[in-house]
Amino acid sequence: MSKLEQLLSQYAAYHLDHKNIMTHFIGIPMIVFSIMCLTARAGVMISGFELTLASVLIVVSVVYYLSLDKIFGLLMLIIFAIAYPFAYKIAQMDTSTWLLLSIGIFVVGWVFQFVGHFYEKKKPAFVDDLVGLAIGPLFVLAEFVFLLGLRKDLQARMLDAAKKQRAEMDAKAVHV
Repeated sequence: MSKLEQLLSQYAAYHLDHKNIMTHFIGIPMIVFSIMCLTARAGVMISGFELTLASVLIVVSVVYYLSLDKIFGLLMLIIFAIAYPFAYKIAQMDTSTWLLLSIGIFVVGWVFQFVGHFYEKKKPAFVDDLVGLAIGPLFVLAEFVFLLGLRKDLQARMLDAAKKQRAEMDAKAVHV
């Protein structure tokens, strides 16, 4: 099993309910975008170019995603490249508007997440493993790709492993 399959299946073990996955299609992009908004305000000028904390986080994330899967990494780069200018624009607003929008988007995103986990009847994956915070956006992208009918072999392996992990998690919960 590749590292990508391992990470996606670990995350998927907490996300087997279709309603939960659907809420993540809204919640995770909102959370990621809000973090971009919050971190796009912090930056330094280097040779006439503004290097923001958001752009550094994007580069680090994309490098990580590319190390896991070239196609998903490239897709994440495209998504981040489209979203960043909007986040940067919000970051340039007056302080109260920037904070209200950024934090508001963040909170609403998490509300969607927790509603989804209510349906799932499982805690969020990051509670057991903080890597889940980085894998969440990749999971949503993978689920979207699967909905398009692509990478079905990866989806099948991921779901098979996730169901086994979920059964183990449920068995442990019964014994505790």
